[in-house]
Amino acid sequence: MTLTQPRMTDEELMRLPKDGYQYEYVDGEVIRMHNHFLHDLIITYLVRFLYPPTKGRGYLVVSNAGFRMKSGNIRCPDLSFMRKERMPGGKPFQGFGEGAPDLCIEVISPSEARGAMRRKLEEYFESGACEVWHLYPETREVERFTSPTDVTVFGPGETLDGGDLLPGFQSLVSALFDVEE
Repeated sequence: MTLTQPRMTDEELMRLPKDGYQYEYVDGEVIRMHNHFLHDLIITYLVRFLYPPTKGRGYLVVSNAGFRMKSGNIRCPDLSFMRKERMPGGKPFQGFGEGAPDLCIEVISPSEARGAMRRKLEEYFESGACEVWHLYPETREVERFTSPTDVTVFGPGETLDGGDLLPGFQSLVSALFDVEE
């Protein structure tokens, strides 16, 4: 015997929580969707900027790649770079990456809790990250962390470079957010 759920009405769908997620109703099921199109668009543009200086030196991956932290947590930065020498045989991991990537980039939305982002930042560094970048689309600023307590803030008119980790990378901060061409 198969039990089916009654179909939701338009009114019920409209009363779903306003919690920062988009909901879709597919084949009789409510599905919570990631609804940050701008967030993903910024990540796509960052890949375009960061791929040339990372090519041949390591691997640039988006948020589907998980990394096992020393705490045992699996974290998935929005965009990551890991040098080949940190990988067994210089080859990509087959499962989760061990330790944090060398560079962890997070595009921060207003709905993200500061405490949760702080914990993630600390886990990244405890697990081997060299740098963490927080990008803020609303203010068009980048926070560049070289430790959990050492941060430099770059405004829209300033230039962010890759330092020793990504020699050859240099961009005006505002260009990182200029996704409308």
